[in-house]
Amino acid sequence: MTDRNGFISREKFMAELFRYKKGSVTRRHFLGVTGLGAATAVLGSAVPGLRSAAWAQANIGDRVVLATWPNYHDPANFEAFTAATGAAVDMNVFGSNEEMLAKLQAGGSGWDVFVPTNYTITTYVGEDLIEPLDLSKIPNYDAGAFNERFAGPGTVDGTVYAVPKNWGTTGFAVNTAQLGSLPKPTTWKEFWDMTMADFSGRTMVHDYQLTTIGNALKYFGYSFNSVEPSELAEAEKLLLDAKPHLFAISSDYQPSMRSGDAWMTICWTGDGKQMNRDMPEIEYVLGKEGGELWSDFYAIPKGAPHMDAAYALINYLLDPAVNAKESLFHGYPTADARVDALMPPEVLNDPILYPAAELLDALEFGAAVTLTDPNRAELMARFKSA
Repeated sequence: MTDRNGFISREKFMAELFRYKKGSVTRRHFLGVTGLGAATAVLGSAVPGLRSAAWAQANIGDRVVLATWPNYHDPANFEAFTAATGAAVDMNVFGSNEEMLAKLQAGGSGWDVFVPTNYTITTYVGEDLIEPLDLSKIPNYDAGAFNERFAGPGTVDGTVYAVPKNWGTTGFAVNTAQLGSLPKPTTWKEFWDMTMADFSGRTMVHDYQLTTIGNALKYFGYSFNSVEPSELAEAEKLLLDAKPHLFAISSDYQPSMRSGDAWMTICWTGDGKQMNRDMPEIEYVLGKEGGELWSDFYAIPKGAPHMDAAYALINYLLDPAVNAKESLFHGYPTADARVDALMPPEVLNDPILYPAAELLDALEFGAAVTLTDPNRAELMARFKSA
């Protein structure tokens, strides 16, 4: 509701801001209902210096469509990009790499930039769904500044198809205020056992086969990436046993964790950091048995409708100063030494973002076969429909 001067209440503004931050509504919706659209236009004219920024490019059109993950960008950076270029950033949010692959295979996604995870890129190349990048159009990309461990998957057969965004881990978040006399869980076995006992009805898992199946496999000590039928059968039995005890299957779990409806969830690094920052009782845990280490990338799908805007947005987001603001907002580390140099010491020493070596060493990068393995896809479908 707006008052007679056209202003919305603080409560309404904060509700719309959170919806925008987690990707539930578009930038245009947010600006429209909050009245900030006019303010953005004023900003662009009042601060002409923005248009001389190194990442600004002229005549890129009036929009760029970004397909990305929930809670993964600072809206203020998109506002600055729009003010400098005139191109609005329309954000589409997805919850799994399988969902993203299916959308691109179907054609007509309308995306200009998307954010694939390391293990998927060879599949996109093999299916001719991704553009090789013209690095001359991304001057902010400095290959030498990036940690090769996290940047390497973007290059296939000597051609760069994707440039690094962030890296992180997949663990779980637990609301320690709900533990009572229970010890804090530190393993995936404890995660699943607690889900089926004391936290029954309060646990969430991803709507994403890689992580949900992978972390069920860890219960038995198997590889996160296993496609061995007998091992998948054990993971399926565990998932089906746990299903009646789950609060929800969703990759957008922050609202339920923050409200207290859910007490534990499979969780990515940045979400864990965001929740812990605002609610210290929500702690992020890496299971001692291992799990996932990952890196995400910026890429351009074949036939992107706004190609110039796609390159401009990627170049902008790789500006170290912009990327530092992104990282401080969403809580995911980058693989860019230039960005690390801008980070305060407390961030670089944060155990959520930079886990202890013994925890990090136990993690596995996702394997390409898991994206297309029919047994894992069918297992996830049976689990969700049970």
